[in-house]
Amino acid sequence: MAIPAEAFFLPATPGGTLQQQIRQMVTEGILAGRYRAGDKMPSSRGLAAHLGISRITVTLAYTELVASDYLMSRGRSGYFVSDSAPKKPEFAPVADASGNQVDFAALTGQRFSAQARLAKPKDWALYPYPFIYGQADAALFDHQNWRQCALQALGKRDFVALTSDYYERDDPLLIECILRNILPRRGIVAHPDQVLLTMGAQNALWLTAQVLLGQARHAVVENPCYPGLRGILGQTQCRVTAVDVDANGLPPDQLPGDTDVVFTTASHHCPTNATMPLARRQALLKAASEQDFIVVEDDYEFEMSFLKAVSPSLKSLDREGRVIYVGSFSKSLFPGLRLGYLVAPAAFIREARALRADVLRHPPGHIQRTVAYFLSLGHYDALINRMKQAFRRRRMVMEEAIIANGLTIAGQGGFGGSSFWMRAPDGTDTTRLADDLRKVGVLVEPGRAFFAPQAAPDTYYRLAYSSIPVGRIPEGIALIAKGIRETGLKQP
Repeated sequence: MAIPAEAFFLPATPGGTLQQQIRQMVTEGILAGRYRAGDKMPSSRGLAAHLGISRITVTLAYTELVASDYLMSRGRSGYFVSDSAPKKPEFAPVADASGNQVDFAALTGQRFSAQARLAKPKDWALYPYPFIYGQADAALFDHQNWRQCALQALGKRDFVALTSDYYERDDPLLIECILRNILPRRGIVAHPDQVLLTMGAQNALWLTAQVLLGQARHAVVENPCYPGLRGILGQTQCRVTAVDVDANGLPPDQLPGDTDVVFTTASHHCPTNATMPLARRQALLKAASEQDFIVVEDDYEFEMSFLKAVSPSLKSLDREGRVIYVGSFSKSLFPGLRLGYLVAPAAFIREARALRADVLRHPPGHIQRTVAYFLSLGHYDALINRMKQAFRRRRMVMEEAIIANGLTIAGQGGFGGSSFWMRAPDGTDTTRLADDLRKVGVLVEPGRAFFAPQAAPDTYYRLAYSSIPVGRIPEGIALIAKGIRETGLKQP
């Protein structure tokens, strides 16, 4: 059977090159069973004329399809669907079985979905004023060198690193880079058996909580704190106490006497950006020794200390092996990378490694090797320097705009970071404010999710500057100030 050229059309929202679109149309038709073995394809001239594109584009697409055995060429007769091309399954698809016969809400108790989360629209990049946290800025990222590192990691020389199952191990090249390039700048000296790669800091915190906590254990978190941590701790069924932070972060003298594990973001507190002073860090470690508890240090954003010199990590001050260190490449590279690491005594890492193996084995090998090349070739340090300069400029412009518009900074932080912790006037519901601002193209993060749920205030919100161009910051801040004034007028 001859397949007419009219059976093909270019999508209204194209994805990929014209060659890729043609290959996709042909392969989808074969896999769906519309085109069968022996069917003749339209001539390259005829399909090109129908689609309004170059004949060479169609010819190159056909050649690629022949190479992948979807099509075959028969001399001057043209191209045909290959006899060995993938075939549509013999069985018919079953009807959708996703009805309401099972009440999964009752069955699961909604133990996980009911947790408070930070909601970010999927199309955040389309908003003109995205003051949301943690997203990468394409204008700052080193696309060319990242691409080169990825291509190198995908090459034949690294085939084993790309395809092998490491079982419980990690890429030794990346581990070496972390030991030599990353940890020393935090004052940490470690050995390979004291480092474990994770699928981001979230996974690292989950592994740590699962290893250290259970029903009979007591965990302390900062208030406010990273919302995802509460969900993680809830899975362990441990007892959780939230201790209010002050301008210097977590106060050690406020910790309960029966504490087992303390979770802290000492370098840049989440979300206030407070940096714990050296004396308080030493006091926390002294309390850990005297009261016999473990400290989990989530050292996110330490690279973004651009206003003052970075403070020493808690792990670097630890002399008893009581600190579990959590690091991540999500903020310094990009969140979609999902790559982090744990640094802890070998006995703890051994348990965490065994648990990781039961859940996900290890992070993808080609991601590990790409990051290893990016670090070893110096691209990472160059990227961090570029981000620091851009963030310093954005922070200055944002602070000027905040002051000019009469907004209130609740937790500025003195070392840098990538956001401001803000407070709206009393009576302002920042969740409703965020909804109203979204309608005019402004994205902010309401602060309620950061607090312990039993007494969460509505007046806080976070403004990040990692994803917004510096030229849009003043106008965006002005819109926020206007939104707060209008929200106040609506109060009864």
